[in-house]
Amino acid sequence: MGIEVKVTDSELDTNSIIKSVGNVECGAVSVFIGTTREHFNGRRVKTLYYEAYETMALKQMRSISIAATKNWPEVMNIVIHHRLGEVKVGEVGLVIAVSSPHRQQAQEVVTYLLDQVKTSVPIFKKELYIDGSGQWKANVECTWKEKY
Repeated sequence: MGIEVKVTDSELDTNSIIKSVGNVECGAVSVFIGTTREHFNGRRVKTLYYEAYETMALKQMRSISIAATKNWPEVMNIVIHHRLGEVKVGEVGLVIAVSSPHRQQAQEVVTYLLDQVKTSVPIFKKELYIDGSGQWKANVECTWKEKY
């Protein structure tokens, strides 16, 4: 069983990430690829900018991955990579990849991990708009946003 978590200001290589979770004992690889969309609530987005409390982000990503393996012991490999810095429209900001013998477990774990990343990992996002304005955003799911 392998877990790999990473935050980086480099472009994410989705193909390498997907290959890295492969295993001959697994018939399923499930993947979430999050990209920067062009519009949000009618506003045209130019780019996203991500910042993180890196040490805590990595610790939390590893913790939620370990929790997933306890709840879904069939899972063989988990990778979570998140971009930091500027992520332009159409670029990849987050990749979660999971392998397991069967698809149901892999799909459930990807969903679980995505929900957990959005609710508990200290990564912060600023949307920068075409009109030159910008706004720091909290995920709707974020459990700690109301505290600050």
